[in-house]
Amino acid sequence: MDIEYVRSRFKKHFNGAIGSVYASPGRINLIGEHTDYNGGFVFPGAIDKGMVAEIKLNGTDIVKAYSIDLKDFVEFGLNEEDAPKASWARYIFGVCREMIKRGAKIHGFDTVFSGDVPLGAGMSSSAALESTYAFALNDLFDCNIDKFELAKIGQATEHNYCGVNCGIMDQFASVFGKAGSLIRLDCRSLEYKYYPFNPKGYKLVLLDSVVKHELASSAYNKRRQSCEKVVAAIQKNHSEVQFLRDATMSMLYDVKSVVSEEDFMRAEYVIEEIQRVLEVCDALEKGDYETVGEKMYGTHHGMSKLYEVSCEELDFLNDCAKKNGVTGSRVMGGGFGGCTINLVKDELYDAFVKDAVESFKAKFGKTPKVYDVVISDGSRKLA
Repeated sequence: MDIEYVRSRFKKHFNGAIGSVYASPGRINLIGEHTDYNGGFVFPGAIDKGMVAEIKLNGTDIVKAYSIDLKDFVEFGLNEEDAPKASWARYIFGVCREMIKRGAKIHGFDTVFSGDVPLGAGMSSSAALESTYAFALNDLFDCNIDKFELAKIGQATEHNYCGVNCGIMDQFASVFGKAGSLIRLDCRSLEYKYYPFNPKGYKLVLLDSVVKHELASSAYNKRRQSCEKVVAAIQKNHSEVQFLRDATMSMLYDVKSVVSEEDFMRAEYVIEEIQRVLEVCDALEKGDYETVGEKMYGTHHGMSKLYEVSCEELDFLNDCAKKNGVTGSRVMGGGFGGCTINLVKDELYDAFVKDAVESFKAKFGKTPKVYDVVISDGSRKLA
């Protein structure tokens, strides 16, 4: 994130003016996929890639915004009917509107922004953008909105202005991130706890398969329905079970004869995955990264064989990690494309990345992208 570059572009666009600079990061999720809508846990961390914005109040009710990366300039008002057409500008407009709905007095400002979160790689560039502006406007207009509400403002922006019905994890990780720590978020109660993540002797690297098989919303919805059907079956004997998070494997086996094989497999993955998150938390408190890696492989196997949201390219990268002695590897995100996240010993890193890139290109005719990530701080003021 190049602060000086952002500052130079702001001066150029706004006649030499100087504003305040804010940043928010993208995120990874070490473990805990498809657990959020099942009342379980996710385990994200903020990364050293994100969005930087310079902002200066302009004394009007008009926002003037320039996207450095897209080379696009937009002006818009702050009433509902002023929504800009440019999709990137709707993130900023949505944050303004959601803050106004909560009673904040938001007025016009001049802004430019840029980011180094890779687009389409599952590191939540949109959440980084929303979090940057929510945090900045809260500070500049003295709104006194707490950090949790700032994360919810970003989520509501996605829902109401960008057409994405996302959970809270991405914005939460962006706002609450802390260097050297991952965050276990309980998706039911929204309680959270920091866990140490200082893998000395290891690197965290994402391999982007550069494929995105259409995750038709129907495929996603079908898996949610499978989980809900199993919960309904279990509830007949266990009324206290509201989500798969409340169920045990023995409860699942009790209903095996009355649910479809597919629904059973989906629920088996989720129950096991929720348990894996808790086991990774325990391992991190002991500094046991070998167990962390083993659980990551367990997640990949479950997502590939039980939840069936992996794909040939991601399975290939996972096999490549195993072959090269990588400590842990799994598909990160909803599946059907995107990245694997890999926990690699320093001495194996170069050979693993070289082999993964070359063998993937030989098989699929595409070169995977390589992103090293470091766990970093969340939303903050830089200058």
